Amino acid sequence: MSALGPFSHAGDVHAAARRALASLSDADWQEAFAAHPQIGAKSASQWSTEEQSGVNGADAAVRSELAELNRAYFEKFGFIFIVCATGKSAPEMLALLKLRLQNDAATELHITAAEQARITHLRLDKLLAA
Repeated sequence: MSALGPFSHAGDVHAAARRALASLSDADWQEAFAAHPQIGAKSASQWSTEEQSGVNGADAAVRSELAELNRAYFEKFGFIFIVCATGKSAPEMLALLKLRLQNDAATELHITAAEQARITHLRLDKLLAA
């Protein structure tokens, strides 16, 4: 992305990101997924912490179930559960995790890549606002 700049408008940045994301292989996506903290896990990233803030007030039972199903998800798919967590409560994320555990691997890779793309665009907006 940086090699493509400078960009004149935010729309140009997002268009370049969409092109870059569209060119990723499954292995590239999985590498990107590996850079994320699990839902409910502590993160050194302020953005991840803010995005997952819906988990902060969750009761112990919800947090425990998130941790348990995060492990089951990783065992099934080989990558962590990723959801664009901004604005979602812990129970909402837990419900999505339960639902997505029912998917086959190809479907889930596609959904997870779309969630990763949503996160990328939100973070680009944050960078552009800085």
